[in-house]
Amino acid sequence: MDPQKFSRKLWSARKQLILMLAPLLLLPLLFVVPPKEGKCLYVVLLMAVYWCTEALPLAVTAMLPVCLFPTMGILPSKKVCPQYFLETNFLFLSGLVMASAIEEWGLHRRIALKVLKIVGVKPAWLILGMMITSSFLSMWLSNTATTAMMLPIANAILESLFGNLETLKENCKDKSDPEGGCGEVHVVCVTNHLIILLNNKAEYQMKVWKGFLISIPYAASIGGTATLTGTAPNLILVGQLKSYFPECDLINFGSWFVFAFPLMLLFLILGWIWIAFLYGGLNTRLCISKHDEREAAEAKAKAVIDEDYKKLGPIKFAEGSITFFFIMFAILLFTRDPKFVTGWSVFFTKGYVSDAVTGVIIISILFFFPSQCPSLCWWFDSRASNTPYVPLLSWRKAQECVPWNIILLLGGGFAMAKGCEESGLAVWIGNHLQPLAQVPPAVAVILITAFIACFTEFASNTATIIIFLPVIAELVWTNAIRVNVNPLYFMIPATTGCSYAFMLPVSTPPNSIAFASGHLMVKDMVKTGFVMNILGILCVSLAMNTWGLHMFSLHTYPDWARPLNASSATVATHAMATMNMTG
Repeated sequence: MDPQKFSRKLWSARKQLILMLAPLLLLPLLFVVPPKEGKCLYVVLLMAVYWCTEALPLAVTAMLPVCLFPTMGILPSKKVCPQYFLETNFLFLSGLVMASAIEEWGLHRRIALKVLKIVGVKPAWLILGMMITSSFLSMWLSNTATTAMMLPIANAILESLFGNLETLKENCKDKSDPEGGCGEVHVVCVTNHLIILLNNKAEYQMKVWKGFLISIPYAASIGGTATLTGTAPNLILVGQLKSYFPECDLINFGSWFVFAFPLMLLFLILGWIWIAFLYGGLNTRLCISKHDEREAAEAKAKAVIDEDYKKLGPIKFAEGSITFFFIMFAILLFTRDPKFVTGWSVFFTKGYVSDAVTGVIIISILFFFPSQCPSLCWWFDSRASNTPYVPLLSWRKAQECVPWNIILLLGGGFAMAKGCEESGLAVWIGNHLQPLAQVPPAVAVILITAFIACFTEFASNTATIIIFLPVIAELVWTNAIRVNVNPLYFMIPATTGCSYAFMLPVSTPPNSIAFASGHLMVKDMVKTGFVMNILGILCVSLAMNTWGLHMFSLHTYPDWARPLNASSATVATHAMATMNMTG
């Protein structure tokens, strides 16, 4: 058979081959690593391979612990199954349900158009407006839904500014130079100059167009890091902390927001400056009003935004109600126990009311609160229709909008962490990572963030953090005496860094959606995303060593991490004593 055809067949059957070969290739681990740890490592690596290659759907791979942990004697099913619906999952579910209610009544579109009306239609400011809107919405909605909503708005505005995209592309391609020089025929000279001017103008406008499109998915990814419910890795951090350090209560919705929101703003501004600079948006021609055709184009773009906003009509009762409950949702989560002031949770028994309880209370109201303004007159008006009232959100809509596969993915991560902890694999990995404990903590933060950000370019950010967060926790836990670093000092940068996937179309669904528009090339994303990754790594390092250091007391090794380190510390001390004796 022709080698080229054979390679194509291999590629078309790659997922089936991975499904069959990965379990066989990993079998030696069962004989090289200690029995229980080896079995758990086998399952963890098998899941990692399936997650990274997507040989199985991510949610199906997440359920493998239910099959393999009990059958391989790693963990009984009564300990595995509860991991799939911890209180962290309920918090995530409440965020998803609130997002589906916002989408149901179009509140997100009203917010987006209102922000664009405020920032104006100068391209530099429009890019900033797009990024602010996308980041804010993705704090509450999914990054994918935010990007899918914002791209059509961006395209409509761009067409009003620059005209038809296909015509613009043709003008960029048309670089033909008429034969002859300026000295031969005056008409030819004029034609040459016109072609150059048209090409320069078209190329410049095409760059701005790309800047608009690429800013939206990037801002959506950045915005998701600002709230616990904004992206799955943030909640996985909370779940892993409760698994490894049950006494740690530093991370909740309020404290995370206080730390991550300034980080998000800083990164967003730096990202805007870079994207606007790279794609021509900071050019003064676009920031200063002039009486020429640009002014007419900008007026047309403003008219498009105004017209779309007018189509929404006045704020309906349902939109106002959703706005009220959305604000209540955010305020109650933020003020429950923000750490820097006393929260309202002190009115209840300590440890009983969590963020999950708060979220579920609010979203439960959405399923019975009316979407139309109730009236007492209806009871006394015999001619009024007797149609049943419609609540703000139906369960059918929630079922359609909530990505249940992500909830299973979260559960799979928690089950994997539980297996690593119970089997002793976590301690075994930590002991084998002792050389990394010699790296200065500040440098380690940069290296961890950079590594995670690079790895997540090729794998789901949820799968990435599920795989590496237990390793990082164990690195600190097992080597407590050597490292003497607060576990949060390494775990928070890893969690944030896995959302910084900007370089490839396959890195995140928002990147894929923007790339699928057909107006971006891979080299555009690589060129822009490489610098974005560097900016993100530096911003995280700055945050961890400034306000994060004081917020979470990262300069000391916490008491909540000490009880679980007793056995590990003993092992580490014994190992050091043995080394001294043999030396």
